[in-house]
Amino acid sequence: MSTTTAQRTGSVTGAANAGYRTLWRWHFYAGLFVMPFLIVLAITGTLYCFQPQLEPLLYPHRLVVEPRATPRLPEDVLLARARAALPPTAKALTAEIGTAPKRSAEFIFRLADGDKESVYVNPFSGEVLGTLSVEHRLMQVVRMLHRKLLLGKAGELLMELAACWTLVMLGTGVALWWPRGGATLRSALKPRFTLKGRALWKNLHTVMGIWLALGALAFVLTGLPWSGSWGKQFKALATASNLGAPPGAWGGLPLRSALPGAPVAPVAPVAELLTTSGAVKSATGHDLHREHRAQADDADTDTNTMPGMVMDDLPLRQTPWAVGDAPVPASRSSARTANPLPPGRVVQIVASLGITDRYSLVLPDSATGVYSVSYFPADPRAERTLYIDQYSGAVLRDIRYRDYGAVSKAVSFGTSLHMGRLFGLANQLICAAISLGLAAMAVTGCVMWWKRRPSGSLGAPARERGKPPLRGWRSALVLLGVIFPLMGATLLAVWLADWACFGRAKKTA
Repeated sequence: MSTTTAQRTGSVTGAANAGYRTLWRWHFYAGLFVMPFLIVLAITGTLYCFQPQLEPLLYPHRLVVEPRATPRLPEDVLLARARAALPPTAKALTAEIGTAPKRSAEFIFRLADGDKESVYVNPFSGEVLGTLSVEHRLMQVVRMLHRKLLLGKAGELLMELAACWTLVMLGTGVALWWPRGGATLRSALKPRFTLKGRALWKNLHTVMGIWLALGALAFVLTGLPWSGSWGKQFKALATASNLGAPPGAWGGLPLRSALPGAPVAPVAPVAELLTTSGAVKSATGHDLHREHRAQADDADTDTNTMPGMVMDDLPLRQTPWAVGDAPVPASRSSARTANPLPPGRVVQIVASLGITDRYSLVLPDSATGVYSVSYFPADPRAERTLYIDQYSGAVLRDIRYRDYGAVSKAVSFGTSLHMGRLFGLANQLICAAISLGLAAMAVTGCVMWWKRRPSGSLGAPARERGKPPLRGWRSALVLLGVIFPLMGATLLAVWLADWACFGRAKKTA
């Protein structure tokens, strides 16, 4: 080959690979930061995904009972048995309502020292089967590792950052994989096991990465709305745009429990409260929502809800994203002589409204509180949140999926997919495959880095000799930094540190 031909060939190759090292450098930095978090997220996410199958195996003597032909004992009796198993200072918080014949009844209490304890009772005999710490049970520890590394707010921010940097890693990884120099798309999707050494590791890393890219992207996008910093801001923005929480979830509609002595409309038997349209009405045929709204119009607006108390503050394992910031109702006046409805009666009311299994019933914590129901099933279209007056049994608010904004509906479906709940075991297996595949990606990336890393050096890819034509990528990074401010700050910090420590590579002849 002549010198001119070689120069022309090198020029074309260089043009085709212009910016490659810059992309590789950013992919390296993103991977270096994300790698340990990715392994933690993959392992904890897979374990938590299989929580329904794992917990009965972990705690069989507490969670599993022998099914019987006899009817279950009333919830009030079961709660009394659970209460008797703890010190008198323990306060009942939540009843986990279920009808599965092989599962025990669970009640959550707050102890005098502030810890929460679950008490398990045989629903057929009333025998107390044992207790478990809510905070220290294995699956709760796994969940907190997944969300915040057991480090509180700092860990939550770290996990959010790791998720954001995963977007950089995915984008640069796809760009690096993209076929060049006459390679076909089909060949780039097939692993080449004939290779050896680092070339084999690189091929496995790139091919596996492209097959997992969409799943990883889905994990990040469905997980970020639950993050501690960006997720809260995103929810506020969605709500302000009427795309998030339903009307009234942020205080637009009054919510209160009517105390004895306050004028309330007579309440019909629960079965008669439902009309064919699904509206809740009183025995006189009036809409109870309207009646409670009219009552609240005569009250001081600053007494509609307990200041600062929202659904996310309640002792619930999981709350639908759309109602996490919904204010918890409270009465406008001081408590008077009253006989609140027992939990068993409220369970009957909830059953008449179409919810019979696998929901959480939060008990009133004061004379002005209400019963709160959180139904968080696998199918997000069935999600419901109810507030029930603790004295009259009137349904103060019934928030359903159809009341959500477009963003909240999308987040609800994304959450169900993310947790492996939407379509059963198949969903769990797909989530596990993606999670463990991403952990394998982290391992292969680490092996590649270790094999090419010079002794005593970080081993970051060398810089471009000239300024690479990557305006689109720079714009994408800026856009990511604007959308995710926390990530934007770290992007800028990494760029400045890289420039200060390593500078720009000098041109060679």
